[in-house]
Amino acid sequence: MFFTAFKKTPTPETETAEFDVELRGVSKAFRGAIAVRGLDLQITPGEFFSILGPSGCGKTTILRLIAGFEKASSGEVLIQGKPMNRIPAHRRPVNTVFQSYALFNHLTVIENIAFGLKLQRLKPKEIQTRVQEILELVKMADFAKRLPHQLSGGQQQRVALARALVNRPAVLLLDEPLGALDLKLRKEMQVELSTLHQDLGMTFIMVTHDQQEALSLSNRIAVVRGGKIEQIGSPAEIYEYPRTPFVADFIGDTNLFRGRSFSRGNIIQVTTDNGMDLVIQPRSKLPSPMPDDVTVSVRPEKMKISLQPQDNNPNCFEGRLRHVMYKGTHAYYMVELINGQTVTVMYPKASNNLPDPTTPVYVAWHPADCMVVWDPVGEEL
Repeated sequence: MFFTAFKKTPTPETETAEFDVELRGVSKAFRGAIAVRGLDLQITPGEFFSILGPSGCGKTTILRLIAGFEKASSGEVLIQGKPMNRIPAHRRPVNTVFQSYALFNHLTVIENIAFGLKLQRLKPKEIQTRVQEILELVKMADFAKRLPHQLSGGQQQRVALARALVNRPAVLLLDEPLGALDLKLRKEMQVELSTLHQDLGMTFIMVTHDQQEALSLSNRIAVVRGGKIEQIGSPAEIYEYPRTPFVADFIGDTNLFRGRSFSRGNIIQVTTDNGMDLVIQPRSKLPSPMPDDVTVSVRPEKMKISLQPQDNNPNCFEGRLRHVMYKGTHAYYMVELINGQTVTVMYPKASNNLPDPTTPVYVAWHPADCMVVWDPVGEEL
């Protein structure tokens, strides 16, 4: 198939490299402000790896350190086992796709894609062959002679991808690549990006603040906060087994209950700051001894609402329905518990028979659906 020409071909130098990208104790400071703090990171060949976090957390700086657009204040950046600290950006085996696309407005699609190949002084025939192959790969062959302003946002994004891929980099870096697209087109491009990654078998590293985008596209995710990695894992690990309150709250929706923990064999009890007694049956290994101050995370889809108390469930609390948010495919119910805390419960569809705000309702969840998380001790943010 035509895309095989773009698959990364191992060389004697790269065959022995365990990681396509590795950061060892990398830090970056701007005028005394630390943006990245002692980062250690290993990305294996062929991964779709996402760096996820809120604005200002340092995720784009991490990508720029890999690309060579920023120089590390300390630590070492390696690509395919080779140190890169002294290698300028244009000589690193990576290419970057930016959110703004950064296309040349006065050049056609073909000319934009061929630009980097001409700088390498390749033969015209090879340039033509490679450009035609990548145009077919990104489904832009019919738009080859158009200028960027004659293309839709999704088409411009495909051209930006083609221009980066035509140089056959070892690693493709994606800086919020779908951020400028509307929701429908963004979802379509997510599918295309995933297919492209599977077809090429190349290492993709994407920076995004969109949790659903990271969950749906990635093999692994690094959640970043304050220039440090809070957790690395598969999408399922990050969502089902968050390690800190920040990760639990940032990835998807959750209900958080803060309090003090007490162990009773295989069962943990947490008395919250507002007087709730929660029973937890851990689904993952917890440290021994348990931290005194912890947070319990319960996903909205794990909670149920009823008009009668569930006497056989220790985690059942009275409240009043305050608000319903209809989302089309599902609905969120906001229930104010009698202790004053508001919880969010998710159902696949909205009910037509809702209790009035004065009718008691009961929110319950299974002890095994509680995740115990806590903030790292002694770490500055």
